[in-house]
Amino acid sequence: MITINSLKKAYEETTVLDIPELTISQSQCFGLVGNNGAGKTTLLRLILDLIRATTGEVQIEGENVSKGESWKKITGAYLDDHMLLGYLTPDEYFDVLRKVHKMSDADLKLHNERFENFFNGEILGQKKYIRDLSKGNKKRVGISAAFFGNPQLVLLDEPFESLDPSSQIRLKKIVEKEKEEKSTTFMISSHDLDHVTEICERVVLLEKGLIIQDISGTREDKFEALNIYFSG
Repeated sequence: MITINSLKKAYEETTVLDIPELTISQSQCFGLVGNNGAGKTTLLRLILDLIRATTGEVQIEGENVSKGESWKKITGAYLDDHMLLGYLTPDEYFDVLRKVHKMSDADLKLHNERFENFFNGEILGQKKYIRDLSKGNKKRVGISAAFFGNPQLVLLDEPFESLDPSSQIRLKKIVEKEKEEKSTTFMISSHDLDHVTEICERVVLLEKGLIIQDISGTREDKFEALNIYFSG
């Protein structure tokens, strides 16, 4: 699904990311953790071709993301509020996405029904611009938007941040259901070790742009390894 080769991002003399090799398989839920400045968001932006690599490449389904466009049709993402159209209401924004993805009104209705519990009655039909929503509700809108078009790959940056506990649990259930029923591949960057070790069967620890650990195993194994690292 994702193949990374000799990927490096540097700003002048400072290297912020250096990954010689990394492969993420189809239908894998892949977690990305690390302290602030570790390079997590930089990696996500490179995968999405939002910034250009200094050297190396990222491939999605065998296509170099900086040289092709086909990968965009199978990829959904939400990194931050800048990916939203703040001057629209959520209903208007979702209708724009419906048209972009060539979905019918019935398709949009089904999509919104999938996220009904996650929205918690605070998103649809509220006639409130996205820019005026709370941080948590903006995140609900952005995460839902990432799933438009039933992507094969979904990238989420800090998806649990600003969500209340009920919404965090509902989001985990959505991820698990999508992975189980549609073999969706997820890449989730998060500071929340509890959530990421629960839903991700593989977790990579980044520090200063380098992969320090690549951890699999039980939830307890992953959590213990990360807890030992961050406690030290």
